[in-house]
Order: sequence, then structure tokens, then C-alpha cells
Amino acid sequence: MDKVQRLRAMSSLCRQQAAYNSMNKWKLLAEAEYWDHLANLELSSHFQQCNAIKHE
Repeated sequence: MDKVQRLRAMSSLCRQQAAYNSMNKWKLLAEAEYWDHLANLELSSHFQQCNAIKHE
């Protein structure tokens, strides 16, 4: 779960930078979406592993 927190922090950082950097706003927001996507994949993987262990 630490990895998810780090990925979410990266997303947050990109969004904060986008608020202050209008020249690269859309690039930074796209990068934030990328980090969010990776965090969601990590969460999904974590819960799939948890469910697999319960069903064994």
C-alpha cells in the first residue's frame, strides 16, 4: 500500500505544478492521470491477490 501512496503523491504533485505552470498545464495534468492510473492498477492487483488468498 506504500506504493499506492507514493503514486498518489506523484499525481498530487503534478496537479499542484499544473496550477502554477500554465504553459505545461495540460502535460502535467496528463501526467497526473498517468500516476492515478498506475495507483489504480496497483490497488486492483493488491485486492486480487487478497481475494486469491482467501479463496485458497
